[in-house]
Amino acid sequence: MDSLQSLKVFVAVAEAESFAAGARALGISAPSATRGVNELEERLGTRLFARTTRAVRLTDIGRTYLEDVRGILEDLESANDTVSGAIGRPKGMLRLTSPVEFGRIHVAPVVAAYLDVHPDVTANIMMVDRVVNLVEEGLDIGVRIGQLTTSGLTAVKVGHVRQVVCGAPEYFAEHGVPQTPADLAEHKIVSASTLTRIDEWRFGANRDRAVKITPRLIVSSVAAATSLARSGWGLTRALSYQVGPELISGELQTVLEDHEPEQFPIHLVHYEGRRVSTKVRSFLDFARDQLRKSPVLNQGMQTR
Repeated sequence: MDSLQSLKVFVAVAEAESFAAGARALGISAPSATRGVNELEERLGTRLFARTTRAVRLTDIGRTYLEDVRGILEDLESANDTVSGAIGRPKGMLRLTSPVEFGRIHVAPVVAAYLDVHPDVTANIMMVDRVVNLVEEGLDIGVRIGQLTTSGLTAVKVGHVRQVVCGAPEYFAEHGVPQTPADLAEHKIVSASTLTRIDEWRFGANRDRAVKITPRLIVSSVAAATSLARSGWGLTRALSYQVGPELISGELQTVLEDHEPEQFPIHLVHYEGRRVSTKVRSFLDFARDQLRKSPVLNQGMQTR
């Protein structure tokens, strides 16, 4: 097996954590994948994987090598695209990550629309409610909601969201409208444990005012909490994109707007250090334009 193919096999096995699965991804046999990795380790004089009967895991050296090899293969793909004239024809696998609800509501539809335009591209979206290291996970693009830290990433701002307290018009008609955060003590609260602390909500531009709350109901799903609020059962707190259509339609109304924290920016982030591949560059342009047109993410929404 030549050196380039052995590098591709190494990456495939590392990402799948399996020789058999890595081989399937490349369309080769499992013995060929095993032989390719063994030859690579022999050339390097070191172990890249720790093998057991149940699992294949990268060694510390293997993890470092994986990052470098991915960069080499990305540079090669970009160079080949340029020389072959494929610079205007995106192709290959596009790997993204985003928060779960944002991915469901906004990212997946944008990716699907992009794939319709570019038939040579396939995509994989990792939807998780945690910050993912793009290099370690082998990802091209990530969605970040909130202030960015110094990370070496290049960021494209596509919108912003608010953290809002909301309820149905029927609820407010029956129970009244809270005028200050302290008034929440008199209201029925459903809290989503995945979004924030269940016993404390913070208000003020700098989130410096903590208000203790006692939820009547705690759920692990933002969608469930907002559904209950929409039915008139009680009040909940969500990010504005999670209830955008309901705020626009009037099914939900926000309260305590003057006490809301500073808005959270939304960015698409990627590594600029290496030449950006055609598919990444074209998707960033496409997604930026699509997301910036969303009234939920870029315009003030009707509240009460």
